[in-house]
Amino acid sequence: MRKLIVTAAAAAFLASGGTTFAAVKHTTGTVKSFDGTAMSLVLDNGSTFTLSKAFKDPGIKPGEKVRVSWDMSGKNKIAEAVKIMK
Repeated sequence: MRKLIVTAAAAAFLASGGTTFAAVKHTTGTVKSFDGTAMSLVLDNGSTFTLSKAFKDPGIKPGEKVRVSWDMSGKNKIAEAVKIMK
């Protein structure tokens, strides 16, 4: 019985850690294009992001170096936040 409880506890612990792997990712690059109306951002390395509905534009302009915090939704990269790097 004790082995069953320990095994179940270990499995629950490992299963709960799976959400950690779904954490927000970060990409740094230079803005190639930004369209606030179409809610899209393209970096010079070819990375394309769809901006979330909660996105607040910090004044992004082409040529600026930015750090994008994003997560996947299906096949799309959804940018949750964009920070202009100084």
